[in-house]
Amino acid sequence: MGVVVTLIIAASFIMGFSNMVVAGENQPIIHVGGKVLCQDCTQGWNEWVHGSRPIKGCKVSLTCLDERSRVMYYASDITDEVGQYKLIVNKYNIYGKELNTKLCALRLVSSPDPTCNILTNFGGGKSGVKLGLATSEYKNLIKYVLDPFYYTTPLCDKPDINESNYGNGSNY
Repeated sequence: MGVVVTLIIAASFIMGFSNMVVAGENQPIIHVGGKVLCQDCTQGWNEWVHGSRPIKGCKVSLTCLDERSRVMYYASDITDEVGQYKLIVNKYNIYGKELNTKLCALRLVSSPDPTCNILTNFGGGKSGVKLGLATSEYKNLIKYVLDPFYYTTPLCDKPDINESNYGNGSNY
């Protein structure tokens, strides 16, 4: 008798799990992916342009707003060994409201690399990149593959010079 009850419970669990998987497959999913690289401006032009290296452990974030500019969704991911991030987002939030991907932006957050941790806007990572047209759409999968984001070295950081700090004689 105990074996029969155990088998019935196990079968119920498996059936319930398979129903959850099937229901999950029908949900529209958004995949957002790309790379984060380090660009060193102290190198020669060819090395600077073509010699970017991936950064492991960088954090990128996706923020989606609603029509009234309120945050509707936020997610983040950490890059892997080859500098890639992958965010998987359900097109509907927990309240059943659909995300408008045109109101979503992806941006750089942080780099753990002490030799390459200065945000750049090369690729739009500093100011954020809006999700525009999807790279591909198939059934319930919407995919965005973004151009690489870049950090640079502290030696390449441009100083913030504005007129209020210079030219009035008080700093000389």
